[in-house]
Amino acid sequence: MQRSNDLTPIGRIAQASNASFLCEIDGGLQVIYKPIRGELPLWDFPEGSLAAREAAAYLVSEALGLGVVPPTILRDGPAGEGAVQLWIDHAGVQRAVDLVNASDEGLRRLALFDAIVNNGDRKGGHILPLPDGRILGVDHGVTFAVEPKLRTVLWAWRSKAFTDEERAIIAGGVEGLTDKGSLRAQLSPILDGEEIDAMATRLSGLAATGRFPEPSPDWPPLPWPLV
Repeated sequence: MQRSNDLTPIGRIAQASNASFLCEIDGGLQVIYKPIRGELPLWDFPEGSLAAREAAAYLVSEALGLGVVPPTILRDGPAGEGAVQLWIDHAGVQRAVDLVNASDEGLRRLALFDAIVNNGDRKGGHILPLPDGRILGVDHGVTFAVEPKLRTVLWAWRSKAFTDEERAIIAGGVEGLTDKGSLRAQLSPILDGEEIDAMATRLSGLAATGRFPEPSPDWPPLPWPLV
């Protein structure tokens, strides 16, 4: 997705908890624009940090070869700097709910991604089933916390052993977050160092156990609402 000075709002996402706008960019390409100034304060995340977490989620997805987050960047817009994410046409929320209820194996990569980035809000409505069979995830503003906050509708794989491919993905993440790792270098300008270190610790823990995590007894396992 190219950077551009042309970002024209054409509608607002009414159901979003933070200010979110459907915009056109580059002569017709549609994107979702979430300005930092439109973020509601959260007690457990630094103020004005959600847009950066959206962009960081995309960087992690791409660096680890997961491919589960639409292209997302930080850039200026009509209301100032914010996250800009490519709009994705998808099969709809009901299809996403059906896949979750069926524990569809296509969701497994997204479940792994959420465990890595410590996603605190994986609702069914944040899952985008594509017509070609791929499944993407959106709304990653409450990720990368230092404290364990995994809250998701994707617990079907809890304690399941990782596949060889998943172990390789995790190993790549461990390598990428070393002091001179390429992923750490990409994330350092937009995430706090402690948050990057915490993700490195999570990845090392996943590598050691070889299994998907179980819900924490100290944190609600499910988001609300579920969709």
